[in-house]
Amino acid sequence: MLRLCYVVTVSLPFVIYYICKAHYIERHGGNFSEERRYRMARRCISIMMRNGRIETESSGQELLPEEGGYVMYPNHQGKYDTLGIMYAHSKPCTIVMDAYRSKLPIVDSFIDLVQGSRLDKHDMKSQMKTILKISEEVKAGRRYIVFPEGGYDHNKNTMQEFRAGSFKCATRVKAPIVPVAIIDSYKPFGVNSLRRVKTQVHFLEPILYEEYKGMSTQEIADLVKSRIAVAMEKKCREAKKIRNK
Repeated sequence: MLRLCYVVTVSLPFVIYYICKAHYIERHGGNFSEERRYRMARRCISIMMRNGRIETESSGQELLPEEGGYVMYPNHQGKYDTLGIMYAHSKPCTIVMDAYRSKLPIVDSFIDLVQGSRLDKHDMKSQMKTILKISEEVKAGRRYIVFPEGGYDHNKNTMQEFRAGSFKCATRVKAPIVPVAIIDSYKPFGVNSLRRVKTQVHFLEPILYEEYKGMSTQEIADLVKSRIAVAMEKKCREAKKIRNK
């Protein structure tokens, strides 16, 4: 939280400028393509990373589908997760977020900027409408980030149960499912320090419809979680070897 407050304070002129710009874009949405919106979002992220002394190492971009929409399913660690993934993902993508959290200051403007979706966890009818909306957008070629764990309190580099229902966004339209392993992403805004910090984002081999057809959403959830767990263990082992040299 200390770093978050520091970044907002140091970046206040940029924050004010980009919030005003985001509101302008929202009012004149037809004149701004998704690519232009996403470039602006990534500029905001780069400024925040520089001022917050945050570095993100990434890999696996070459594995991402080149055409069409897909859904990325990462493990969840903290407030920086989405920013780290978008920083590492050059093509426009967006996010589905809890409706209540999405209305927080700055976050609200950012969600509008990337044309994200808000999920009301207390309204089942609204949830179904949101899932259908996301599915249709993915079918039309959009790329989404969906956190199947839901929450991230005290996760650090461990994982909670992956919720099977979150995978319906992809399975309904037979879209590729991209597991994403994030490591140390809780540190930027979850550790009370201003020391330089490094996080990791690793895009894993996509799971295509041909591989998951016939599987239940719970089986898909378990499969994605297991692949992320293997990748995290491997990367942490490699990092430990480097430290011990």
